[in-house]
Amino acid sequence: MNVHLGQTFDNFVAELIATGLYQSQSEVIREGLRLLKEKEDLRKAKLAELRREIQLGLDSGAAEPLDMEAIISEAAREI
Repeated sequence: MNVHLGQTFDNFVAELIATGLYQSQSEVIREGLRLLKEKEDLRKAKLAELRREIQLGLDSGAAEPLDMEAIISEAAREI
């Protein structure tokens, strides 16, 4: 695979290698892709959870209008 990163990212990769934290361009790119995969996996998990919650709401049936007078009366009785 041959990838052109552009000058900004080329410089960034070189800086990371110069710190000694990474030994090669490939290590830097792998780490970046690993982080991107983590982010994507988290996004997918959040989306799946949101879809589950939406389905729970849909399965709970239609919403009914609230009787505010009854709610206020009940709250007053509890005080």
